[in-house]
Amino acid sequence: AGLTSPEPLTKAYDLILDARLEEAHRQLQQACPPAPRPACEVLDAVADYWQILLDQENTSRDARLIGKINASIASTEGWVAREPKRAEAWFYNGGSHGTRVLLRGLREEYLAAARDGKRIHDSLRQAVTLDPMLTDAYFGLGLYHYYAAIAPTAARVLRFLLLLPAGDRTGGLKEMEQTRTQGILLRGEADYQLHVIYLWYERQTPRALQLLQSLHERYPANPLFPAQIAEIQDVYQHDVTASLATWQSLLAADIYSSASNHL
Repeated sequence: AGLTSPEPLTKAYDLILDARLEEAHRQLQQACPPAPRPACEVLDAVADYWQILLDQENTSRDARLIGKINASIASTEGWVAREPKRAEAWFYNGGSHGTRVLLRGLREEYLAAARDGKRIHDSLRQAVTLDPMLTDAYFGLGLYHYYAAIAPTAARVLRFLLLLPAGDRTGGLKEMEQTRTQGILLRGEADYQLHVIYLWYERQTPRALQLLQSLHERYPANPLFPAQIAEIQDVYQHDVTASLATWQSLLAADIYSSASNHL
């Protein structure tokens, strides 16, 4: 039950969210063992995905990331085959597909993302069936349930044609909130994905801003968070003065330069 040796993996995830990506890769080299090797392979791909988020228009790193993702999928599928009753194996298998969905969504490859979405749902559903207390697994389930529920009509037709599970807007939010308050590994990731949902779909701008500000306080070396705070202040709150102050603090901290040195 639960995750094996989650502490070094949580430390690595914190380094990823703080944009200290070289340190994160070094931490992962030390984390497995005692943590399972497939877990580190999944998080290694996550680190590369966050590197892409810092420079989203640059697609030159996509092929390398896809290679890492596919390797992590193969590794976790082998683990599931060896230990089909181990919830942790199913959890990381869902996570390996999850990173590919995020990249495909970023690149607007929605059909391929939908196919992966079913794999994520099935793997994580199996994980929580085997271990209902594996709270991190509810994050991916919640993401799937929420987006499946709010998808436009064309996407719902696609979901029907692909025999994808139905969505649940309220339930999906509840599942993601469960991970952000009770999870071990994915609390920061849940905050980031939830800010997008509250901003774009739930129309709760103050809540989205609160989540981003919390991320910025916890991970001050990541320039993505203050940049997105400044954008919300400008575009959604029409507070140019606050937005300018946020941009000025970001430039003064020079964390964009620091992050770019690791790209």
